[in-house]
Order: sequence, then structure tokens, then C-alpha cells
Amino acid sequence: MTKLFSIRPGVTLKGREFKGLRGWAGKPFHPPFTDFPIVGYIFAGIFDVLSFLLRARSGDLSRDLYVAATYAMSAGAIASVATIVTGFWDWWKGIDREKTGPLGKAKHTQVWRTINWHATVMVVVSAIVVVDLILRWTNYNALSADVGVMALSVAAALLVSFGSFYGGELVFDFQFNVESLEGSTAWDETEVDQLPADRPQSEW
Repeated sequence: MTKLFSIRPGVTLKGREFKGLRGWAGKPFHPPFTDFPIVGYIFAGIFDVLSFLLRARSGDLSRDLYVAATYAMSAGAIASVATIVTGFWDWWKGIDREKTGPLGKAKHTQVWRTINWHATVMVVVSAIVVVDLILRWTNYNALSADVGVMALSVAAALLVSFGSFYGGELVFDFQFNVESLEGSTAWDETEVDQLPADRPQSEW
């Protein structure tokens, strides 16, 4: 009977090299953590725009949207701590470096430059979010989003979306943190699933 599903390889950690704060080989920590801040900041921006536009027509709804934006952004900011830490470790340990100084000297490759730009954009986003959250929580009882808070939320939403393009480029264009397919049978027509421990170990 033909097998329709491959389940075990995707959830198996045995045979995967552990990379500390970077995660396991084939299961890096940083990419999935990025989803939460991106979604949180985008929803916060959308909720604030609606709150601002509806402030004269529907006071209760405008207030609810402002509160929803506050919690969405706060949740994204909390999740971003793990995103920042794992992203820093990828930047530090995920590219070739000469052993010079505490961090080492990275080779000046296109991948390195792209990581630098991605990180810079996301640091700017984080700074905007910190300011936005301070304004929100000090004026939590506001009936709607004001122009300043809305502008910060929209800027964070747009910039986090922009920065995510470069994170995607690192993975899908440059194969950063992606395991080699050498020795893999994943694309062969076979009924046998290859587990991580069955494959030759590769470095990433």
C-alpha cells in the first residue's frame, strides 16, 4: 500500500546536532520565533488605523481596537526577545569568522551584508515598538489611537514586513541555516522515510 504521509522525520531530534541557542540542525530556533512579532506588529498597525478612523463614529469599538492593538504589540514585543537573542546567535555563530576579538571577524560576504541589513531594520523596528508601548501604557485609558501612536504602529508594521523580506532571502536565496541534501533520499521515489540519524552529518 502506498504511503501518503511522512511524520516521524519532521518531529525527530535524534541525529540532529544541537547548536545551543541556534537550535538543532534542520530545526533552527530563529525562523519560527519571527512569526510572532511580525503578526503582532502588523495587527497592531491595522487595529490602530481602524481605531483612529472610527473614533468619531463608534467610541466603544474604537477603544476596543486600541486595546487590542496594545495587547497585540505587547505580545509581539515579548516574543521578540527570543527572536533577537536567537537572531544574534545566528549572526555570530552561523557565518564563518576569524578568531579575532570576542566575536571574531566575519568574512565580508553578501550573506554577511544581508544579515547586517536585516538586523539593522529589525533593531529600528524594536526601538519604534519600545517608544510606542511606552506611549500606549502611559495612556492606556485613551478612547482611541491618536495620530502619533498610529504613526508609530504603522511604521513598525511596514518596517517589520520589509525586514522580513531579507530574512526570507537568507533562507530561500542563500540557504542560510538550511541543511544540505547531500546523502538525502527525500526526493527519491521510495516508500522508506529517512530519519535525521540515517543521514550523514553536515555543518551549517
